[in-house]
Amino acid sequence: MLGEDPIVVIGGGAAGFFAALSCKEHHPEARVILVEKSKKPLAKVKISGGGRCNVTHACFSPRELISNYPRGSKELLGPFHQFGPQETVDWFAKRGVLLKTEEDGRMFPITDSSETILNCFFGEADKVGIELLLQEGIDHIEKQGERFSLSLHSGKQIQASSLIFATGSSFQGWEMLRSLGHTITPPVPSLFTYPIPTSPLLSLSGIAVEDVEVSFSKGKKVRGPLLLTHWGFSGPAVLKLSAFEARNLHALNYHTTVFLNWAPSYKLAMLEEKLFSLKKHHPQATLATHCPISLPKNLWRALLLHWEISFARKVGTLPDKIFRKIAARLIQDPYQIEGKTTYKQEFVTCGGVALSEVDFQTMESRLIPQLYFAGEVLDIDGVTGGFNFQNAWTTGWIAGQIKNIV
Repeated sequence: MLGEDPIVVIGGGAAGFFAALSCKEHHPEARVILVEKSKKPLAKVKISGGGRCNVTHACFSPRELISNYPRGSKELLGPFHQFGPQETVDWFAKRGVLLKTEEDGRMFPITDSSETILNCFFGEADKVGIELLLQEGIDHIEKQGERFSLSLHSGKQIQASSLIFATGSSFQGWEMLRSLGHTITPPVPSLFTYPIPTSPLLSLSGIAVEDVEVSFSKGKKVRGPLLLTHWGFSGPAVLKLSAFEARNLHALNYHTTVFLNWAPSYKLAMLEEKLFSLKKHHPQATLATHCPISLPKNLWRALLLHWEISFARKVGTLPDKIFRKIAARLIQDPYQIEGKTTYKQEFVTCGGVALSEVDFQTMESRLIPQLYFAGEVLDIDGVTGGFNFQNAWTTGWIAGQIKNIV
């Protein structure tokens, strides 16, 4: 035996580590053990944000904040009032880690290094006396009366007073919870880009368009920056739509048509009027140098070629139907998605523990007393921009309070 009835946190990622720190802050005398199957906890924190760690987002209104969670938005409203981005900023500041806000709202350590966050966590864990069991997996968990019995890969046994599950999108973690009686909503990828192998824009990789509306034939429309890549489309608008439409896209096996609105600030009639005005007042001009909206010149020419419209002819010689066609395609330009591509090194899933089985005031299981949850083990996911980490900090903080120490 490792000792008398410790609190055990399973999973050494962002949510698990923060939950363990919260445990010691709220119950300084408690013995807290963090079990992590790899030899390097916080691996995802280290690589996030290109190695800078996008800690959170400068969205300080809980009601506005929840709009960035395709799943779990209603459930997180209360928790964000308890511990939201402002509390996150304050928590790090109290430990000497200052955050800065970038133009798009993402918040990073002022050092621009994730090592700052890792050093803070490891230093704090050492200071408060959290026991780290690394490279240690769990074979089996049983509930025995008011205690949990854990059998580890190494053959060790732990009797725990409380468990916090923070195993992320681990199938093994979900299976253990299923064996304890919880319902697991089937996981599917949630954050990915769109491969468009037939796109005529592949040669324009690296071009960003600041304001594009992305949608499918039905469902949510997302407006924001779009990035052209050598495989298709990426950027914040695409990633956000992939999160909100994750289950629908999975059901379609990631083969469907995506529509781009290159001019989301305009109505169709307004675009037609601008084009007809060009024809009337500048008949000697060519479409090659006259785009009715603000698009990069080489993108505009590629779109005209794709739409089979000559941009070398003088606009005064073009029939009105050509201008109507241009306006219509600027508003709704279809491309065929064929598969999905993981976004950088970040892999997020929707799916996990059914939210109806969790008390979000405490993060405790409604089925099994003294079993708590934190992070992506739940059927919660956010769009890109620091929102998934904020979910980890919030749920980890609340779970670590362990309302009823036994």
